[in-house]
Amino acid sequence: MKTLIIVIVVILVVLALLAAFLLPRMRAQATERKRIAAQQHLEEAGERSARAESAQAAAEEQAARARRERAEAELRATDTEREAQQRLAEAERERAEAQRLQEKAGNLDPRLGDRTDGDPTTR
Repeated sequence: MKTLIIVIVVILVVLALLAAFLLPRMRAQATERKRIAAQQHLEEAGERSARAESAQAAAEEQAARARRERAEAELRATDTEREAQQRLAEAERERAEAQRLQEKAGNLDPRLGDRTDGDPTTR
């Protein structure tokens, strides 16, 4: 029985010595693993930040391009509309001049006014 107690005590002492030597080493390894993991997270964060900045710059450029294209399209539409208004005004002037000439012809020779029936395009 004494021998069993001595063996148990020796085993406990050996385990305590092993724990005394191994626990600091295990803690150091755990600390090193945490430091490495933290470093990896920092590197990944830097890479993601760079990608995000690049994507943001590309998106801002795309938005600026869209605004430029919209402004150019609006300018073209305004120019086209102005040209159409000018053509419409010219057509109205031509129509008024045709009407004036038809009335003048009717005043000079009333028989001509009957043939045209008021239509300035009929001859």
